[in-house]
Amino acid sequence: MKLIHLSAIFLALTTQTLAANIQKAGLVLPDSARANRDAVKKIFTDSYDAYKKFAWGHDDVSPISKNFSDGRNGWGATIIDAMSTMSIMGLDDLFTDAVNFSASIDFSKSQTEDTVSVFETTIRYLGGLLSAYELSNQKYPILLQKAKEVGDKMAYAWVANNDIPYGFLEFETNSPLIDTSNIAEAGTLILEWATLSKHTKNQTYADLALKSFVHIAKLTPPLPGLAAQGINPTTGKFVGGYVTWGGGSDSYFEYLIKHARLSNTNDNLFADTWYTAVDSSIKTLLRTSTVGPWTYLADLDSAKRIRHVSSHLACFHGGNWLMGGRLLNNDTIIQIGLDLIDGCWNTYNSTNTGIGPEAFAFISDDGNYTGRANIDDSQLSFYKEHGFYLTANYYVLRPEVLESNFYAYRVTGDTKYLDRAASAVDSFIKHLKLENGYAGLGNVNNITEGRFDDTESFWFAEVLKYLYLTFDDPSHISLDDYIFNTEAHPFKAPAAKGSYGSQQLIVPTEPFRVETGPPLPDISPIPAIPISIPAPPQ
Repeated sequence: MKLIHLSAIFLALTTQTLAANIQKAGLVLPDSARANRDAVKKIFTDSYDAYKKFAWGHDDVSPISKNFSDGRNGWGATIIDAMSTMSIMGLDDLFTDAVNFSASIDFSKSQTEDTVSVFETTIRYLGGLLSAYELSNQKYPILLQKAKEVGDKMAYAWVANNDIPYGFLEFETNSPLIDTSNIAEAGTLILEWATLSKHTKNQTYADLALKSFVHIAKLTPPLPGLAAQGINPTTGKFVGGYVTWGGGSDSYFEYLIKHARLSNTNDNLFADTWYTAVDSSIKTLLRTSTVGPWTYLADLDSAKRIRHVSSHLACFHGGNWLMGGRLLNNDTIIQIGLDLIDGCWNTYNSTNTGIGPEAFAFISDDGNYTGRANIDDSQLSFYKEHGFYLTANYYVLRPEVLESNFYAYRVTGDTKYLDRAASAVDSFIKHLKLENGYAGLGNVNNITEGRFDDTESFWFAEVLKYLYLTFDDPSHISLDDYIFNTEAHPFKAPAAKGSYGSQQLIVPTEPFRVETGPPLPDISPIPAIPISIPAPPQ
């Protein structure tokens, strides 16, 4: 691939500063923030009390049936995923109990009959252990030991000379499941594995994750910088040509700019690929609804048709664009990021519960093709009032809208983002709270349609951490001092460089050709419910 200079029409650069800091300097919270911060902490402790009472040592609590589930191999996912939040909230007793529990985990085999997801185990267990190790100032070596144990097992996902790991392993026999994967699974490893290398002084872990990351970035993509969603670890080639910032692709794009920042690498591939992906998104995927108007990123399918769809998972993009825009000193990216955040917040602000749906669609000047069922009368009526319509009505405690809202406050200091976070806290207390803990909704627009009997571990790791930090002292876990993995586990970052990347576009030297293959894995499955998102057609 070759490089060309970026068109100023789309991404005009601002003057560079001495350090590419992300967070607005001198942020001061209003007095009202403390009460909201304390309310979030109370939600956490109430939720965790239910877990301790009914599910201790298991993965998730089932707060309605007062039971538990083990969808993440039975290693106590909630405990490990919650540790970094406990540390940040100053819940020292809970943190100590979690450290003691972690010492007892047997990573030599799954505690269930399930295979082990390399992606989920990396972001939740490996990331959670390493972040807790750093946040506790390396006081507990057992956390690093356990991180190394699980990392050593997952390393068997790389077979022979394959750059791309297989997505699932049988831990007891160290045997991978030979199947297709996606770029989120294969390209969301580098932050955690590089951090493992940093603390063990063993570069092998980082090298494994890096070769997968680089391989994906260097494949000829459907659009410059925008990798296809599906990938075959056996061949190393893309499967299909579907492009999205949503599930199955999301955290690969997220990690391009985060790896550049956490590593401070002088290799421009990662920041430049992210920059190119943003440029292509602005040119091809960016849409505004005919009602509102609200700003969204559409998907592009293998037939080069725009699909007017988005999702809760995709709504991380606004915060990611704010981060990257600040690192690249680019006001255009920042402004569009803020517009995307407004569009995603509107999905919360428009429902009867004040909570956003799993997936939604919209109409723009070029139509309303989604590749799915046609819009019905009730959806059209909702669209005419709100500028989007619901296509998956449920809420499973996802964090992305509030994650981006957190970035928006820390980057701009605009108190409207505090107001939005406070509204979410009120909605959660009103609509998600149970006698024991908290649980998701069957329909965010109709509270009578039931609840999900599950509290996912990312409720503790992500939702409540991002909300808490929105209302906490901005110097605490500053965006200039820490980089969050995709499960919201913060890793300590070096001082920022002056800028990131060459600020040039990467232009593929070969045309993209769609190649089909075996079926792709479902996206972001939640075993306890169970719910997953079917992979799009190739």
